[in-house]
Amino acid sequence: MIHPSALIDPKAELADDVSVGAYSIIGPGVRIDSGSRIGPHVVLTGRTAIGKRNRIFQFASLGEEPQDMKYRGEDTELVIGDDNYVREYCTFNRGTVQGGGVTRIGNNNWIMACVHVAHDCQLGDNIIMANNASLAGHVRVGDYAILGGYALVHQFCDVGAHSFTSFASHVNQSIPPFVTVSGEKARARGVNSEGLKRRGYSTGQINLIRRAYRILYREGSPLEKAKQELQELAASSAEVRTMIEFLEMSGRSIIR
Repeated sequence: MIHPSALIDPKAELADDVSVGAYSIIGPGVRIDSGSRIGPHVVLTGRTAIGKRNRIFQFASLGEEPQDMKYRGEDTELVIGDDNYVREYCTFNRGTVQGGGVTRIGNNNWIMACVHVAHDCQLGDNIIMANNASLAGHVRVGDYAILGGYALVHQFCDVGAHSFTSFASHVNQSIPPFVTVSGEKARARGVNSEGLKRRGYSTGQINLIRRAYRILYREGSPLEKAKQELQELAASSAEVRTMIEFLEMSGRSIIR
């Protein structure tokens, strides 16, 4: 299961059934749980925990020091959950003390080639990041979000659950849940209705989300007034309540 050319530090902790490809390097702070497969020429370093049944393809570099000039060698972490696919040339950095110390990747995420996840990012579950999508530091991405190829997300932005970011979008404000954005300077374009249908949302649920979108984007109301109107709609929609919670907690203004 371990190629003889792989370099694995004696202090690394690997489950018995973990496989490691040729010329991969695994450092002393790395822990890998059962069923995970590490391809050739992969570098795993720092205090990095990798869960069960992950597949990491060749030339990925995970757990390296954060690209942050404030970093002074503190003992920070990268934590990756279960059932993730991490394709070629991906780079995930550890956290910083200032950002809580942990970069976290959830479960069942599909992360394509050349994706960068910077320090202190927090990713949920069932996310798709297409080739060359990049997250700056401290970005949070909700469950089932999709980031198109070459999408770029500015630091401290939040990407809501079930949102959709099109090819080469430049995101410098937060994206509410269920919303589709596109453009070199990303702008809201509507509701991710097709994605919601695929995930089993009913026509009634999607229509309520569309009503919330119209309140937030099409009626021209100031944001605080739009929030008040959303509160009235929230009584009949858990999805609208999710949108309100996002608006309250997001650290940056939303794309609007």
